[in-house]
Amino acid sequence: MLRFHGDAEIAPGLVDLAVNVRQEAPPSWLAGPIAASLADLARYPDPAEATAAIAARHARPPEEVLLTSGAAQAFVLLAQALRPARPVVIHPQFTEPEAALLTAGHPVARVELSEADGFMLKTAEVPEQADLVVLGNPTNPTSVLHTAADVAALTRPGRVTVVDEAFADTIPGEPESLASRRDLPGLLVIRSLTKTWGLAGLRIGYVLGAKDLIDRLREHAPLWSVSTPALAAAIACASPRAVATEREIATALAADRDHLVAALRAAGVTVAGVPASSFVLIRVVDGERVRVALRARGFAVRRGETFPGLGADWLRIAVRDTATSDAFVAVLSNVLGG
Repeated sequence: MLRFHGDAEIAPGLVDLAVNVRQEAPPSWLAGPIAASLADLARYPDPAEATAAIAARHARPPEEVLLTSGAAQAFVLLAQALRPARPVVIHPQFTEPEAALLTAGHPVARVELSEADGFMLKTAEVPEQADLVVLGNPTNPTSVLHTAADVAALTRPGRVTVVDEAFADTIPGEPESLASRRDLPGLLVIRSLTKTWGLAGLRIGYVLGAKDLIDRLREHAPLWSVSTPALAAAIACASPRAVATEREIATALAADRDHLVAALRAAGVTVAGVPASSFVLIRVVDGERVRVALRARGFAVRRGETFPGLGADWLRIAVRDTATSDAFVAVLSNVLGG
């Protein structure tokens, strides 16, 4: 079930609370360049300008950036390019890193974070001999944000530490991001432009890290894997205007998330940890029945049992506007009461 994702939950007529992608249309300063790029489709895509833009966004030289066809492709490249002897994936988290490692023939050990600890990272639980460690921050599906200091403490010579920051831009100011850190040995940061900007169908992400590691990944990347429209999106999303807008969106999102969390807790629902991103994880009794009943009443939510360390009583809920959240909590309360 590692290849199961939230898009499999949605269907016509259902309110989508299963996919963590912002549903508003991209602003004109982003949609315009994407549309204009269609006139250049006869040429092979050239990533140089987009790479330079992303590098400037994170105060890095261009050779420390690799653009990918979505963040998911980056995990495949990692599994192909690296030959770890003792890889460790910290769960619960996005399952594609482990799936890619297993497909490439790597044995994978798991460290499962505890609900009792709020699903917060405990660095002492990561085996010292691990030569590849993968962690999400903020973590999908728990929505927990680990401190930059704790994540940085995982790095060391002889180890590659991969931090999935696909949802980092949902945090106002990105205070715990390591995207601009160049002093940590073996650090690779994976980012996505699909969540905040509603570009999941365009497939654009990137990897940040030391040149030697980026070069190893680049050797395994297909030619022209990032399309011309996706490159146009990367340039636009790396601009100062985009960064400022991104922070405004993240601030508004935080208010909507707090509203949802308060409503859930008022209804007696257990919310995991301290949610920080664009989704929350809840635990209910008889979760499979609840999920099916919610579906029958018009709401698609993300099942939890496909995430290692969780079970069917866990459900992930995307943050939407307050009216949608209120309608959902009312239906959930009815289902739980029935």
